Amino acid sequence: MDLLDDTRALLRQLVGYPTISSDSNLAMIEFLADRLGAAGARVEVHRDPAGTKANLFATIGPERAGGILLSGHSDVVPVADQDWTSDPFEMVERDGRLYGRGTCDMKGFIAAAVAMAPAFAERATGRPVHFAFTHDEEVGCLGAQALAQILRARDTRPSVAIIGEPTLMRVIEGHKGCYEYTTHFTGLEGHGSAPDRGVNAVEYAVRYVARLLELRERLKARAPADSPFDPPWTTINTGALVGGVAHNVIPGKARIDWEMRPVQPGDAEFVKDDLGRFCAEDLLPMMRAVSPGADIVTEVIGEVAGLLPATRNEAKAIVMELTGANGADTVPFGTEAGIFQSLGMSAVVCGPGSIEQAHKPDEFVAIDQLRQCLSMLDGLSARLSA
Repeated sequence: MDLLDDTRALLRQLVGYPTISSDSNLAMIEFLADRLGAAGARVEVHRDPAGTKANLFATIGPERAGGILLSGHSDVVPVADQDWTSDPFEMVERDGRLYGRGTCDMKGFIAAAVAMAPAFAERATGRPVHFAFTHDEEVGCLGAQALAQILRARDTRPSVAIIGEPTLMRVIEGHKGCYEYTTHFTGLEGHGSAPDRGVNAVEYAVRYVARLLELRERLKARAPADSPFDPPWTTINTGALVGGVAHNVIPGKARIDWEMRPVQPGDAEFVKDDLGRFCAEDLLPMMRAVSPGADIVTEVIGEVAGLLPATRNEAKAIVMELTGANGADTVPFGTEAGIFQSLGMSAVVCGPGSIEQAHKPDEFVAIDQLRQCLSMLDGLSARLSA
């Protein structure tokens, strides 16, 4: 079986694992661990505190620092309420495309990397190659953040990270951070005919959203003059406002799901500091004047640093040479690359498939994209003997 056929077969098996972020990924991780172990990799499986999910970290080659990391996340987004033309967890091939949940985001890259393991095992005599397959990227990069804590304590950690998110095999050197929050409002329920006797959690949540909208506009003026991103400023998005039970009941609970995408770390602190003052000085005094137990609590879902373009970037140089790219770009979506960069690694994002297909019904990766990815990885394997 040639590499492309092996990759296709592997991808079919990976798609068959319904690793939605709300569910376990253990079966898929165990399958990948067995496959990499059979190729001669030293395999580690690190479970989360609940024991229902895990990261896989595996190494082929010598025990030394300075290796090359191939990174991908094992989880996929839900398929509920999406109009698929075939079973999303059974890969289907049509017109040069492989359809199924996760084919491009990002099991296609994982399949290609694992298919290359035997070649890496033959050639990685001078420099190790590492595999990092993580859990819960789609809900805050939780697995990668846990793995980073383990790698930070090691002397043999990689120096180069290639994150195989779908970029149409373009070389991506930068992206914004992704900070996600849920803000909970606790008011005081009551009859709708006497609104002054209660604390309407929904109404205070609306005021909070209005403040987010004000901050969103103010952030535009903070954009660095040389920002490479589109748009060039930090953005804020309100994803959901949930609360209330009936027309005639003062709602005692409300929830806002929101996010920001910082172009610079200082913007995140600017937003959080402003919201903290707004709650402490404006909203909470009004709420607690009626009900001393009223509260506003913000839950951090995930704070993932962006990938900052760097003047010297070995990962970028390697992948540009291997793909024949003439330059590198930035993208608006987030990845785990910034987490690895924070460990001192040079990092780049490059993988098969298009982000335009990710998270949508009938998600697919083109077979030609997998072929290009395998060509890049094959070229990479030749460097491991140096």
